[in-house]
Amino acid sequence: MARGTRGPGPHCVTKHDAVEAVWRIESSRVIATLVRLTGDIGQAEDLAQEALVAALEQWPDSGIPKNPGAWLTTVAKRKAIDGWRRKSTLRDKYHSIANEAPDAAAPDDLIRDDLLRLVFISCHPVLTQEARVTLTLRLVGGLSTEEIARAFLVPSPTIGQRVTRAKRTLAAAKVPFEVPDPRELTERLAAVLEVIYLIFNEGYAATAGEDWMRPGLTREALRLGRILANLMPREPEVHGLVALMEFQASRMAARTGPDGSPILLNDQDRTRWDRLQIGRGVASLARADALGRARGPYTLQAALAACHATAPSAAKTDWHLIVALYDALAALNPSPVIDLNRAVAVSMASGPDAGLLAVDRLAGIGALAGYHLLPAVRGDILARLGRWGEARAEFERAASLTRNERERAMLQARADGAPAD
Repeated sequence: MARGTRGPGPHCVTKHDAVEAVWRIESSRVIATLVRLTGDIGQAEDLAQEALVAALEQWPDSGIPKNPGAWLTTVAKRKAIDGWRRKSTLRDKYHSIANEAPDAAAPDDLIRDDLLRLVFISCHPVLTQEARVTLTLRLVGGLSTEEIARAFLVPSPTIGQRVTRAKRTLAAAKVPFEVPDPRELTERLAAVLEVIYLIFNEGYAATAGEDWMRPGLTREALRLGRILANLMPREPEVHGLVALMEFQASRMAARTGPDGSPILLNDQDRTRWDRLQIGRGVASLARADALGRARGPYTLQAALAACHATAPSAAKTDWHLIVALYDALAALNPSPVIDLNRAVAVSMASGPDAGLLAVDRLAGIGALAGYHLLPAVRGDILARLGRWGEARAEFERAASLTRNERERAMLQARADGAPAD
C-alpha cells in the first residue's frame, strides 16, 4: 500500500494507520466508481492509489473528512481529468467525466450499483478460480498485494502477476462493467459465492503453513459476504452463506489453545463462542428462509452449523437432525466430502459401528484418495470403539497427508497417545 513521506514518529504512524483503516473500508467503493467512469480496472486502481497518497499526505494534518469515500473519489476524478486534459485523443472522455460534477458525492444507489458490478467483474467466469480469489481480495476486499501473498503463503510477485494477468484477461475479453442479466445471474452469483466461501474456508482451516487458522481471511470473507447481502437482499443463498460464516466464525476464539494448537469441536469451551455472532447467524438464516425458496447448499450448511452453534453442549447436539440435513445437502450437491461429514454425524447419532460402516463405504472413492480427513475420521471412530492399534495407524496416515503443521502435530499426538490394545 502506498505510504506518505512523513517521518516515522509514533503520532504520525497512528494517524497513517487511521487513514489506512478508512482506505480498507472505502477503497472498493472508490475503485468501483472509477471503473465505471474509466472503463479500465488498471487505470481505476492507479487513480485510487493516487488519491490514497493524497490522503496520507493531507489527512494527518487536516483530519479525516466527514465523507472520506467521496473525498477520495473526488480527488481521483480530478487526477483523471488532469491526465485526460493532456491527451487530446481522449477529450470526449474528459468532457463526460467533467460533466459529473467531481466535487459532489455520488448517490448511494449509484455507488451500490457500482460496487455490485465490481463484485461480478472480480468473479467473472473468464478468470480462473485462483485469479477470481486474488482479484476479489484486491479490488473488493482492499487488501494489498503483500497482504494477499502472506495470507496464501506465496511470494508477493506471484500475487502481483495474478492480478496483472487477471486485468489483461478481462480487458482482452472486453468484459462489460455490468451486473449480469437475469438469465446469467444465478450462474454468476454462484461463482461469486464460491469465491467468498473459498476465502473463508482458507482462513477457517488453513490448507498449509504453520497456523491452524488465518483469522484475517475469515474477517475479509465475512465483510465481503455482508456487503453482498446488502447489495442483493432478495437472494437467499447470499444470506445463507453469511449465516454459515457467522456461525463458523463464532467459534474462532475457542478453536485453538494458548500455544496455537487446534481444539476439536467437542472439546471446545463453549463459553468462549461469540454469542453476538451466533445471533447474527440466526438472523441471517431466518432472512434466507423468509424469502420462501427451497434451501440451497449454503443455507443448508448454515442450518447444519446452527445445530452446533445453538446446542447448549456437545451432548445435547441434535445429531439426527444433522444427518437429515446432510441427506438433503447430498441430494442437492452430491460430494464424497459431504458423505464423509455425514458419516461423522451417523457415528454420533447411531453409534460408532454405524459410522465406521458409512466411512468404509467411502474408502474406495478416488476423489478422497490422499484426503487427510478420511483416515482422521476413521481413526477417531476406531478410537471410540477401543480399536487403538488401528486408530493409531489411521492417525499416523492422516498426519502424513496434511500440509498444515498444526494439524499434523495434533494428529501425530493422537497417534502417539493411543494406548496399546
